[in-house]
Amino acid sequence: MNDRMTPAAAALVVARRTLAADGVVSLILRRPDGGMLPAWTPGAHIDVLLEDEDGGGELIRQYSLCGDPADREAWQIAVLREPRSRGGSAYVHDHLREGAAVRVRGPRNHFPLRPAARHLFIAGGVGITAILPMVEAADAAGSDWRLLYGGRTRTSMAFLDRLAPYEGRVLVRPQDEYGLLDLATHLGVPQEGTLVHACGPEPLLQAVQEQCAGWPPGTLGVERFAPVRTAETGPAEAFEVELARSGLTLTVPPDRSVLETLEEAGVAVGFSCREGTCGTCETDVLDGRPDHRDSLLTEDERAAGDTMLICVSRSCGPRLVLDL
Repeated sequence: MNDRMTPAAAALVVARRTLAADGVVSLILRRPDGGMLPAWTPGAHIDVLLEDEDGGGELIRQYSLCGDPADREAWQIAVLREPRSRGGSAYVHDHLREGAAVRVRGPRNHFPLRPAARHLFIAGGVGITAILPMVEAADAAGSDWRLLYGGRTRTSMAFLDRLAPYEGRVLVRPQDEYGLLDLATHLGVPQEGTLVHACGPEPLLQAVQEQCAGWPPGTLGVERFAPVRTAETGPAEAFEVELARSGLTLTVPPDRSVLETLEEAGVAVGFSCREGTCGTCETDVLDGRPDHRDSLLTEDERAAGDTMLICVSRSCGPRLVLDL
């Protein structure tokens, strides 16, 4: 898990910028010296460090790598201009022109392509960025797979050209032509040996989760870049955290996260989103039971209680012991 300082950002340049669909810009990122970039696997994402135009400091946003993992000289991301942007997508669209410098961290992968007899991929809108390298990898491996891809309109759906060779395995379903994705048809009956991989807007992911409720545990993997708001968390109460390796014991007050408490005490830990979605701050739990409030861990991982995302999660009891 992560017990290090947040790694230094690499300085890359925008080598090419194209329009992938209506409102979606695709960026090819390279090292200024043309050198090799770190290896990555389908489902991985990077942190992109941007400037806050309102003077609020640095913005950190996560974007899926959607290019070819075999190309070690370039990374590709695609970014939708969100109508209610919190600053990240607007900055990418307005400022990251060809030749612009951009700082990135990563890659990391909390959404891997797990081995299975069959794969069902479900993508909504720009969620295709996380799914596309999985599709290409599954096909290259000769796997049995299908993709259900929805979007507002056909012109808003990115990378249809890269999916064209897979006609027969890909269902492209723009909402203005077909309505909402027919999840019941594809997920209504559990299929032994099939894994489901989904990325897209939260209403789609919630619907997929509901449809997969009767499937075997561990069937569904999802990728989110926005936190899930639930009513399942309890009140925020003070508790102690013991840092096993450093020997410190700190009190986490009701109005501070574990991460903020560690920062105030001068303890260096890795973090990025501060929303419980990216996994950078995932930390091993040696004793105690976490109150999971993240949007990343699976139900099995939550039940095991072996790790927690310290940027949002708290404690179910008076004390936690962390591997820090």
